[in-house]
Amino acid sequence: MSALIDLQGVSVFFEQLGTPVQALHQVDLQVQAGERLALIGANGCGKSTLLRVLHGLVRPSHGVVRGPAHLRQAMVFQRPYLMRMSLRNNLALSLMLQGLSWSQARERAMSALAHVGLSDLAARNARTLSGGQQQRAALARACALAPQVLLLDEPTASLDPHAKREVETLMARFAKGELDPGAQGEPRTMVFASHNLGQVKRLASRVIYLEQGQAMANLPVADFFNEDLLSQSCPQAHLFVKGESH
Repeated sequence: MSALIDLQGVSVFFEQLGTPVQALHQVDLQVQAGERLALIGANGCGKSTLLRVLHGLVRPSHGVVRGPAHLRQAMVFQRPYLMRMSLRNNLALSLMLQGLSWSQARERAMSALAHVGLSDLAARNARTLSGGQQQRAALARACALAPQVLLLDEPTASLDPHAKREVETLMARFAKGELDPGAQGEPRTMVFASHNLGQVKRLASRVIYLEQGQAMANLPVADFFNEDLLSQSCPQAHLFVKGESH
């Protein structure tokens, strides 16, 4: 089966005080349609850079990224940027930039807000929402674009437990095709970075462990959390999981 996105030998260097710093090192990664891929690893391991490469925000210094020319993607960041306007208009503006009329955009924005339980806050200044509400709003904005691939960078890292559960529920619904009427229940592709191993167990179908910019482990979620198998196949990932679990 051909990959939806295919990375071959991708390396990324950034300039830091005039010195090149490597963020990714020869990463090979194939993202298949309908899978739920989790990126894990310590801070600075390359998760965010890899997400940005997948989304086209960062160009590889070496290697290639292949995928369909018109693949619809959307990305949700750990701290979403919302403009100082109504919640509905935050969504509608992004839709208008995709070619919808203003009336069509506002109508679809309201539908998206209803999917995430925020329609009663549509007229509220988006900047006044709680952290959890803002993250749900960012998910609504992304899903309103009907993406085939949704990328999320630590989407629940700064949220309280209740807000985390709400966002996780929406992520699971997106993956099942329930937040996009056009999906008609067909699974959608989701790639997310997370430090929360419980979240990874609940939401992922496959796990990539990154260390110093390298993809050290690439396993189905059940195999990744099989302690005996992981300790043999990737001792570094095994040590990370043990450290994060205690």
